[in-house]
Amino acid sequence: MVKYYRRRGGPYGADIQSIYCWRCDCCARPCYRSCARSRRRDGGLEYDKSGKQVIKKGSAKKKSSAKRGARRTFSNDPTDPVNKFEPGELVVSNAPRDFATIAAGMGYRVVETVGLESLGMTVLRVRIPRGQTVPGARRELAARFPGASIDANHQFESQARKVMHARNAMGWAKASASCGQGVILGQIDSGVDVTHAALRGQQVEFRSFHRKGRRPGPKVHGTAIAAMLVGKPKWGGLLPGASLKAASMFETKKSGGKVGSAMGLLKSLNWLAKSRVHAINLSIAGTDNKTIRLAFTKAKKIGLVLIGAAGNWGRVDRPAFPAAYKHVVAVTAVNARKLIYGHANQGKYIDFAAPGVKIYAAVPGGAKKMSGTSFATPYITALIGPEVAHSGTRKASSLRKKLKRHVEDLGRPGKDSVFGYGLIKLKPRCK
Repeated sequence: MVKYYRRRGGPYGADIQSIYCWRCDCCARPCYRSCARSRRRDGGLEYDKSGKQVIKKGSAKKKSSAKRGARRTFSNDPTDPVNKFEPGELVVSNAPRDFATIAAGMGYRVVETVGLESLGMTVLRVRIPRGQTVPGARRELAARFPGASIDANHQFESQARKVMHARNAMGWAKASASCGQGVILGQIDSGVDVTHAALRGQQVEFRSFHRKGRRPGPKVHGTAIAAMLVGKPKWGGLLPGASLKAASMFETKKSGGKVGSAMGLLKSLNWLAKSRVHAINLSIAGTDNKTIRLAFTKAKKIGLVLIGAAGNWGRVDRPAFPAAYKHVVAVTAVNARKLIYGHANQGKYIDFAAPGVKIYAAVPGGAKKMSGTSFATPYITALIGPEVAHSGTRKASSLRKKLKRHVEDLGRPGKDSVFGYGLIKLKPRCK
């Protein structure tokens, strides 16, 4: 006899939120043989026991509202990333010369001016008047300075979730110590422990772009990503011979809270632009932001190649940025059974899938097994970096075209909003 159990986690349900597991009541193990139509449900999608998406006859493909680059304003949902920003602050770019003087007369104060020379931009951090709200202040200044890009100082998150299960990896053979030699990678993330055994002696340059008066952010997530990218072979580094420029956009507030600020992201991007890296890994996610969008557009024009995590909010209506910008290659995560990671975002902006569940990663003091679209992103960065270094191709559209020839199509035929073009099936170029 087969009983039906609704599960949220555990050994058979951790990878998909709110799935239906078919189990035999005698042994409490999945029992598909007794079910003529074994299916798993997640976010309105249906999957068979092998993880393939099931398409009903006569059913129309639902359109996702998570369009690449869609602009969204503030909402009433406190969990919405558009509402996560530094209290009492705005960031302004394309400001006229008399901005500070006029804004001061309105009660605003420019507290920081940052020249992003490599991007050809100057960004202002502005303190709003006491008693004013950030949305209200943005509307007021936008009306007074229609030519300027004005937005909240949005906060970003590293895209990881901790789990303690068996290792799930791409299946690539251990790389030689010289694999990736001549390739320069960049990452914008949290702090990196360059003294970790996985990174000691590797070509890693680290800089923290935390605000004056605040301490550097944590090092767990950034260390894990750095070790995946250029860690020593015995630690599973994808390109051990490559150089890494690692920038931290995260900081610790006096209250102890950890935040990744829009200003930190902009400063990090400017530094990496100066370094002329071949590919930048962005295992971070937040909302759309006018100034950041402008900076990423300029980054594209000067040839920066950007790879971003799809996001771990598990929603189809919340595109994660910067991955959702059209010139960023967006990466989602799957588990060892080629099922989509349960917390992964969905949307038209998704380009490729890679392993991102139960990845054994280096962290300060040792290692942990972690999950998230963060840990899928380095696989694509490790493929794109050498390609850019050797071919000189820096257009995201051209790189997508090359990579999509080497995928296993999962879900609906062709590109879909869950797996993108599919699971990447290509090995990195070492020489």
